[in-house]
Amino acid sequence: MHAIVLVGGFGTRLRSVLPDTPKPMAPIHGKPFLAYLLAYLQTQGITQVIFPVHYMAEKFSAYFQAEYAGISIQYVAEEQPLGTGGAIVNALTAYTGREPVFVLNGDTFVKLDYPAMYTRHLESGADITMALRSVDDCCRYGKVVTENNRIVEFKEKGEQGPGFINAGVYLIQPDLFARHKMPAVFSFEKDFMYPCLEKINAQAFAANDYFIDIGIPEDYSRAVSDLGVLEI
Repeated sequence: MHAIVLVGGFGTRLRSVLPDTPKPMAPIHGKPFLAYLLAYLQTQGITQVIFPVHYMAEKFSAYFQAEYAGISIQYVAEEQPLGTGGAIVNALTAYTGREPVFVLNGDTFVKLDYPAMYTRHLESGADITMALRSVDDCCRYGKVVTENNRIVEFKEKGEQGPGFINAGVYLIQPDLFARHKMPAVFSFEKDFMYPCLEKINAQAFAANDYFIDIGIPEDYSRAVSDLGVLEI
């Protein structure tokens, strides 16, 4: 199985504690956060990863080089920031397979059954399968509404109460964007998923195990505590 891991962001919310480090490279017990993520992906059957890189790209290639934890790594450079959607499209130019490919964020760790998600995706004939996590309060993240495992609506941040949130792991068909004319720079969620939801078969997959997004200093500190003892 293959994956695109988005690592090109600027990490502005972590600048107060990590002024010269991309978020996925945030140090945790002597290793970058991304190293823990790759080690977990290897246990789930991921064999090849593509990194769309821009901000401090050299830090990723210097540490991980062409292979890490048994996973082969390919780097696709962005001359300018392309947004999450543009980064995925750019990375897909280096993907030659016809099989579905996982897409995930390099600053988020989600424990889920990747092979089961892959199987569900194929059985449902989905264009995209999104990992969702149940939380007690969706206010910080925004809510994802489903009907019979199909994603039918996205609600903006601010709505309080329990529900499903986007866990940041997707499985997509490699031709997902071929039927939709998108600009070079765009957001995967806001510019593609939200307006195109009715035109695609978007399926949900439960990911109710460990989840952390190190986007803010408080959660980065929690990751430092958790990942040192987490059983991958």
